[in-house]
Amino acid sequence: MPNPTLDIGLNVTGRRVLIIGGSRPARRVIARYRAAGAVLYLAADTYEVPNPLVRAVAWPHSPRGWRDLVSAVDLVVAVDLPAHDEPLLVAACAEKSVWLTREAAAPVSRPGHVTLVGGGPGDDDLLTVAALTALRGADIVYYDRLGPHDRLDEWAPGAELVNVGKHPGHHAVPQAEIEQLLVTSARAGLTVVRLKGGDPFVFGRGGEEMAACRAAGVPVTVISGVTSAISVPALAGIPVTHRDVSRLFTVLSGHLPLSEEELAHLVGLGGTIVVLMGVGTLPHLASGLARHGMRADMPIAIIERGFSAHQRTTIADIETVVRVAGEVGARSPRRARDRRGRAAGPVRRRRGR
Repeated sequence: MPNPTLDIGLNVTGRRVLIIGGSRPARRVIARYRAAGAVLYLAADTYEVPNPLVRAVAWPHSPRGWRDLVSAVDLVVAVDLPAHDEPLLVAACAEKSVWLTREAAAPVSRPGHVTLVGGGPGDDDLLTVAALTALRGADIVYYDRLGPHDRLDEWAPGAELVNVGKHPGHHAVPQAEIEQLLVTSARAGLTVVRLKGGDPFVFGRGGEEMAACRAAGVPVTVISGVTSAISVPALAGIPVTHRDVSRLFTVLSGHLPLSEEELAHLVGLGGTIVVLMGVGTLPHLASGLARHGMRADMPIAIIERGFSAHQRTTIADIETVVRVAGEVGARSPRRARDRRGRAAGPVRRRRGR
């Protein structure tokens, strides 16, 4: 009997796999099985432009033709099979004792679609089910350095992977170019995923990318991610709200110094203040909050390298935090791989690798 699903974790290295369907609807299946080491054959009932990843075989037009075709392979994957050929393929596989599975066809409509995906704070286990679903269906993934990407070959099998990451003070791929890449890829009919760290709309410039897609008439959706503003303090045992202690929290970017008015409002508002990427402006923030009336013993936690094996929490207060930060050598997030050099443009990894 046909099996409706297939665990690609099965070892198909060196196995002969026949894929039924056109190369466009079967493109993800082709890339996934190729990456798993299978020897691929493609049978399509219409003319196909040659695909270097597979060996084209003639479409059978009789029960005997189907039997001869499936007898030469170890596995048959039906992706895009005309209804009138369904019983012929099922009967041939049953007679020759060849395993048959079905997989969904990839979309071929134009224009394509862009999904902005929040990858969370860096822990693979905090990548949402919706994010993984989007990655599995991607033709191309544009990802950032702080987003989870070490396992993209596994999460987005068959997709082209493009590194458009930024470094503090250095944008190898300008934001406007990233937006154009998303639009161009979608207009080419591709299913595009823009993978970011944290949440796309929490200092992730996701709003700009959504606006660019909408202005170009490209469909765009957003999948929220777990933001480090809440999850990293939580991992350090620090709730951002706590009964009778803090009934609100404010999240702000530490890239640029705050104005005197903003500092005064923060002190007056109360609650928990969460500063992302704030090591560089820490002296200005601490002195400014003190200047506008925050008490000297207000506790401050500096949390570095959240969700990594080297996460570190340093506790101080408004009066001592600058000195303590210097003593421990507190630094802004920077993955070890970033020290090996900076790319001059998007870095692409081809499908199936």
